[in-house]
Amino acid sequence: MGADARPLGERAAGGRGAAWPWTSSGALCPPLPLLSFLFLFLAAPSVRAAGYETCPTVKPNMLNVHLVAHTHDDVGWLKTVDQYFYGIHNRIQHAGVQYILDSVISSLLAEPTRRFVYVEMAFFSRWWHQQTNATQDVVRDLVRQGRLEFANGGWVMNDEAATHYGAIIDQMTLGLRFLEDTFGNDGRPRVAWHIDPFGHSREQASLFAQMGFDGFFFGRLDYQDKLVRKMNLEMEQVWRASASLKPPTADLFTSVLPNMYNPPENLCWDVLCADKPIVDDRRSPEYNAEELVDYFLKLAKDQGQFYRTNHTVMTMGSDFQYENANMWFKNLDKLIQLVNAQQQANGSRVNVLYSTPACYLWELNKAKLTWSVKQDDFFPYADGPHMFWTGYFTSRPALKRYERLSYNFLQVCNQLEALAGPAANMGPYGAGDSAPLNEAMAVLQHHDAVSGTSKQHVADDYARQLAAGWKPCEVLLSNALARLSGSKEVFSFCHNLNTSLCPLSQTSKSFQVIVYNPLGRKVNWMVRLPVSKHVFLVKDPSGAVVPSDVVTMPSSNVQELLFSASVPALGFSIYSVTQVPGWSPRAHPPEPRFRKSLSWIKSSSHVKSSLHVKPSSRDLTIQNEYISARFDPDTGLLVEMKNLEQDLLLPVRQAFYWYNASTGNKLSSQASGAYIFRPNRQEPLFISRWAQTRLVKTALVQEVHQNFSAWCSQVVRLYPGKRHLELEWTVGPIPVGDGWGKEVISRFDTALETKGLFFTDSNGREILERRRDYRPTWKLNQTEPVAGNYYPVNSRIYITDGNMQLTVLTDRSQGGSSLSDGSIELMVHRRLLRDDDRGVGEPLLETENTGLWVRGRHLVLLDKARTAAVGHRLQAEKELLAPQLVLARGGGTPYHLEVSPRKQFSGLRRELPPNVHLLTLARWGPEMLLLRLEHQFALGEDMVGNLSSPVTLDLRDLFSAFTITDLQETTLAANQLRARASRLQWTPNTGPTRKPSHPRLDPASITLQPMEIRTFLASVQWEEES
Repeated sequence: MGADARPLGERAAGGRGAAWPWTSSGALCPPLPLLSFLFLFLAAPSVRAAGYETCPTVKPNMLNVHLVAHTHDDVGWLKTVDQYFYGIHNRIQHAGVQYILDSVISSLLAEPTRRFVYVEMAFFSRWWHQQTNATQDVVRDLVRQGRLEFANGGWVMNDEAATHYGAIIDQMTLGLRFLEDTFGNDGRPRVAWHIDPFGHSREQASLFAQMGFDGFFFGRLDYQDKLVRKMNLEMEQVWRASASLKPPTADLFTSVLPNMYNPPENLCWDVLCADKPIVDDRRSPEYNAEELVDYFLKLAKDQGQFYRTNHTVMTMGSDFQYENANMWFKNLDKLIQLVNAQQQANGSRVNVLYSTPACYLWELNKAKLTWSVKQDDFFPYADGPHMFWTGYFTSRPALKRYERLSYNFLQVCNQLEALAGPAANMGPYGAGDSAPLNEAMAVLQHHDAVSGTSKQHVADDYARQLAAGWKPCEVLLSNALARLSGSKEVFSFCHNLNTSLCPLSQTSKSFQVIVYNPLGRKVNWMVRLPVSKHVFLVKDPSGAVVPSDVVTMPSSNVQELLFSASVPALGFSIYSVTQVPGWSPRAHPPEPRFRKSLSWIKSSSHVKSSLHVKPSSRDLTIQNEYISARFDPDTGLLVEMKNLEQDLLLPVRQAFYWYNASTGNKLSSQASGAYIFRPNRQEPLFISRWAQTRLVKTALVQEVHQNFSAWCSQVVRLYPGKRHLELEWTVGPIPVGDGWGKEVISRFDTALETKGLFFTDSNGREILERRRDYRPTWKLNQTEPVAGNYYPVNSRIYITDGNMQLTVLTDRSQGGSSLSDGSIELMVHRRLLRDDDRGVGEPLLETENTGLWVRGRHLVLLDKARTAAVGHRLQAEKELLAPQLVLARGGGTPYHLEVSPRKQFSGLRRELPPNVHLLTLARWGPEMLLLRLEHQFALGEDMVGNLSSPVTLDLRDLFSAFTITDLQETTLAANQLRARASRLQWTPNTGPTRKPSHPRLDPASITLQPMEIRTFLASVQWEEES
């Protein structure tokens, strides 16, 4: 995404909100041929290894200006990934990444002092594999010299609001592994570089620290926050990114770039820019060298006053720049020569040099200063009054759900590839491969992908990449399941269960249901499959009949078969389903329970007084052994929830509302769009004050079906044995024929006294406290009371009065808030008629087959505050990694004639403790696996039990499918051995921190501290079929 350095959407050069056209009338110079510069390259001074040793020499008694030549290459935004790489459709945006890299390498070879920074491995790896051996050797030497430096090194520069931490780790691992395999330690990035994401999460910083990065640079910062930081000289500080991990484990030195990521004004020398080049011929009437030098010297001094050392950095590049790198480098060469000449001529104290983010960081570290500490995050982000970038927390909810489902499926694919060994990759169903889905998922983490902030055709292409990645994983699953079960079946994958479509289950008289559980503990999962209008008999793996039921869906009259499946840890159970001949169907029809009334609350100001609704004989209630939910008989809306186990009762009203999206007003012309959320009034409007209801009650499920309007409905559901209430909502198509864009929320109103506080997760992991109209590090001037209080909700949001806690779990990333005490709201869908002027150039107006109609789930938990973490932690894990259903007709052939088929399998010899999450189990090499184990509770979070205590595991015989023959521990991204990894040490103003020690690795005793993730490369030997 393009940068927008100015608060009000104005800019001289760059991407989002750019004043200049994307296309340029200037002809592009062809890239310089590589081999013609080989002699210059060979003549370059030899250096030992990439890293800080290769950094340029600075002048200690001067202001050193580090020029960072870079390009920011979005992995999809206005064009698709392929269109950007190949330079297609330049009428949309002039950008061709392959030409950028060609041109940069040639220009680096032309002058040995030049340096360049590259970031996105999705592009670089593709370009690399198209190069000749000779060119690859040239590039390797540039990397070894430190003149081509990689920053960040992920497959993409991921979003930080709508991404789950597991997917972030996966995409970073993919990119960093490519660098390690290609360049060894020379190519390892020393700094994280997130110059464009729209706000920054604390968990992201924690992950970067655990990956071994020495520092973190970013560009986008709230306009008010930036002013305060400049005044207080806090543009650079130590970010303490975990409340659980012992410092400095999650401490990360963080620097805010002075000009977002653009060049300073008037100093952009790219074909996409209109700034004048340096003319240093005094005979020319266009001579401007002296003027530009004076301007630069003043600029450097002005910028330097906001930073604490005698070093400052200038980003010289922007979106898809350096397609003709010679233009940039020729002018930068002149700038460096002319400015430094002033040291002799006029006693200037400014020294300018080609540098990199890592070399700039190295100089800051050598200054040995004490730095202030930040402990919160950088959400929400605003680039001006009334301009809060909180809409993208929800934008394109269908794509966000598809991404989350794909994460679930990728983990299943990875695990079965690890459990089945080589047989998963080549077997009776063909070649199975997890790599395409791994790469597609990595692309989806890009900050214009899962964020929902690309053009429509690009969003369609992201979905296409995911779909293409699923196919080879389905082949892999088929190979693995046949190998592990001992039976070759015709496997079938039902992709449309969310719309009650599955051809095999709806047409077959008998079939098998293979339920695979990716968690490290046994699960009981309610299977729901659409079936024909018959009676069915369901048997478990042992052949015993299990209770089942057929329910009629009120909205579609479709029959769904329900049965509870018990599935072992990291394994599968195979259930058989058989149609019972001669039996008439006994599907439970829904009971209509409806009385039209408009007697419910008139507005949110009356919420408190109307919450306590007295029970009536006509009340509609659903209940299991743990939870009871009561509905108002007149409105059909949820009004009360009970936790029967803990004897808690909470009046809670839930309904759907919509905000009228602003198209601009007298205060600001800012409209709501893909990035920006800006309602035109603070109070949302009801979709409906009542719901038509239908009741379904069987032994296996109790449901209240609520119909609010032609485009909004919900099923409130309770299963036996579950400690949460499930709300399955369906929204769309959102009507916009009235000319009003709409942003739809689900809101829960209670009488809890929450004192302005609420809590949200950070990328699905640690929890942060939020306070209305407040920022922890500066005094907020709130210009948008609704949008300015929205935060990213990746997996959960909760409110508490210290005694009771109401938690809502989400099935995808959404925006959420608590705009009044006792209230929680989550934005579930948005459809808009105006662009928000941040570069996309089209409104967020999804049409048929592209997310117009969305279905999702909220899980609601009511607990005592002291025990609530146990409930929401373990349930969120189950929500993220739900069992995978695979169907088969049955009657398959044996995988091996001498091996009997099995209908149940577990990849673990013993279950993992509840506080341990198996984060990663994936193939790493021919006989090597990548293993990550995570403590999923925060320090002090479980206030009653011991789930927040350290936990120790024995890995020696933990897995049943293979034996670990050797174990090496690595950093989080698996690109450094942990015993050899070291980071730059910084001194925070909270006092010195002790360098972490790494005791000898003992596979029999692997201890996890609260919120700790430990990463291992395990050499394994797979078990033979028996």
